[in-house]
Amino acid sequence: MIRILIVEDSALMRKLLSGIFADAGDFEIAVARDGLEALAQIETFRPDVVTLDINMPKLDGLATLDRIMLEHPCPVVMVSALTEEGADETLRALSMGAVDFIAKPEGVVSLHMHALADELVAKVRAAAAVQLPRARRLAERMRLRRPVSEPSRPVRPLRLGDDTVGLVLVGTSTGGPPALDIMLSTLPIGLRWPIVIAQHMPESFTGPLARRLDKLSALNVSEVTGPTALVPGGVYIGRGGADVVIGIRGGQLIANAAPMQSDYPWHPSADRLVRTAMQHVPPANLLGILLTGMGSDGAAAMTELRAAGGHTIAEAKDTAVVWGMPGELVGRGGAVETLPVDGIPRRLVELLA
Repeated sequence: MIRILIVEDSALMRKLLSGIFADAGDFEIAVARDGLEALAQIETFRPDVVTLDINMPKLDGLATLDRIMLEHPCPVVMVSALTEEGADETLRALSMGAVDFIAKPEGVVSLHMHALADELVAKVRAAAAVQLPRARRLAERMRLRRPVSEPSRPVRPLRLGDDTVGLVLVGTSTGGPPALDIMLSTLPIGLRWPIVIAQHMPESFTGPLARRLDKLSALNVSEVTGPTALVPGGVYIGRGGADVVIGIRGGQLIANAAPMQSDYPWHPSADRLVRTAMQHVPPANLLGILLTGMGSDGAAAMTELRAAGGHTIAEAKDTAVVWGMPGELVGRGGAVETLPVDGIPRRLVELLA
């Protein structure tokens, strides 16, 4: 049985969440109404995982998370509002050590919460299996690293017909924001190829994520909300609620936001990103990177990319918060290299030199 502590100030949400985990059948459940009660419960109940609301009286979610990480480290899944403010707070929580998050549905919560039941239970089960000291080490490494230097080059949109045109394609999900913090904060300006990222997130979260990464990185990071010309060294985050795809417009290579397709279950889809890139760029000029994440998105397409002559990197199990996506890539024989997340930036610079 998985011991779960539900920390939520809303009586309705406590009831709904408790019902979802009770129905799953493999959870022992305790509840707390605020952060102070949660800290006391953690002392006695010793949960395997905590779901933690952000907005609470007495001690809010971020302050409670800080205390949990310092006093009683255990995996935490944040419960957040689908707003820009909720996204900013959630990203901060992930940087503080939270493993994952669930966004509360908008409107009448009781009518929509059970639609999220499968996703919520899967995320909490995955979080309960996380080796937290490993996840904490990622944040510590991020604070200590500095960008490696490389001379800057003129920046122009990439045009087809140039055999040096290429792309770096990144897929990630659970644990992705802190991993992206580490990767992008240590990359230098002047990279030859753009970086396009499919991070599984709701639509209201990817804009704040792009702005956060832009502040941390020497590179220019932006969200793809429409046709966007790709320039060397630019970083492009696919908009949530859509897929990020590669195309051509006016002879230039672009990234665009495309409506989700039912045959791709995760969004923005790393598999679809890689496959659309392979339609326009020689596989030898594509570099696929699959970071931490639950599920298998990206593994099939990056295995196809390796078979066609592209280079692929899977994040190593020792640093991945959840080794689902990169583990699938390794298991399928699709990874050319397997590296810890803090070793990927330097290898990327070497490959693009």
